[in-house]
Formats: sequence, structure tokens, C-alpha cells
Amino acid sequence: MNYVLVGIGGIVGSLLRYYLGVFTHTWWEYNFPLGTLIINLIGCFVLGWFTYRIIKMELFHPHILAGIGTGLVGSFTTFSTFSVETVTLIQHESWTLAILYVFLSLFGGLLMSWLGYKVGDRTAKKIQEKGDQVS
Repeated sequence: MNYVLVGIGGIVGSLLRYYLGVFTHTWWEYNFPLGTLIINLIGCFVLGWFTYRIIKMELFHPHILAGIGTGLVGSFTTFSTFSVETVTLIQHESWTLAILYVFLSLFGGLLMSWLGYKVGDRTAKKIQEKGDQVS
């Protein structure tokens, strides 16, 4: 069952990445790979939030968690596309854009993961406080 849920999550995540990439290309006509950057930053935030908030709550079966985390978020984000786009920028001698892309991807990804973790932590504490007030 785990493989099926990871596969379904993978299908959904890759389709979301594809459609967001197509949407971004309709209005962004520059050499900078903004679509992949946005996708990866969103994925970092979601996985940071998901890891802290959802997994810690233990509400879902581990197979569902794997389907969402590994399948959906894992296929939504893309390190290989980031790598190829960086090499392409370098081959076109767009060194400034390549360095900016790597910098934004690395530090933006870490920041978004941290923010997702913090949002998950904050919402978990609010839910716990409400539960303590009801008791």
C-alpha cells in the first residue's frame, strides 16, 4: 500500500510542478528560472511545515505520510531541474544569474524550511493551548 500512495502522491506532485511551471512561463519571459525557484521554495516550506505539524500529530498512517511527504512534495520539488538550469545559465555565460539562482535556492530553501517548521510549531502550540483550555 505504501508504494501505491507514494506513486499517487508522485503523480499529483509532478503534475502540480508541471502546471505551475507552465503558468510561470506564460508571464515570466526572462532567462532566470523563476518557476523552478518558486516551486522549490514552496516545497521547502510545505515539507518543513508538514514534518513538524502533521507528522508530530500522529493523526495519519505512516503510508499516508510517505505518500504526501515523499510522493507529493518529493515529486513537486526538483533538484535535477535546478542543477540543469544552473548549468545552462553558466553555459550561456550568465554567471551573475547562475550565482543568484544558487544563492536564492540554497538560502531561500533553508529559510522557507525553517519558516514552515516555525509555522507548524506555532499552530501546534495554539491547538494544544485550546485543548488545555477545554479540559
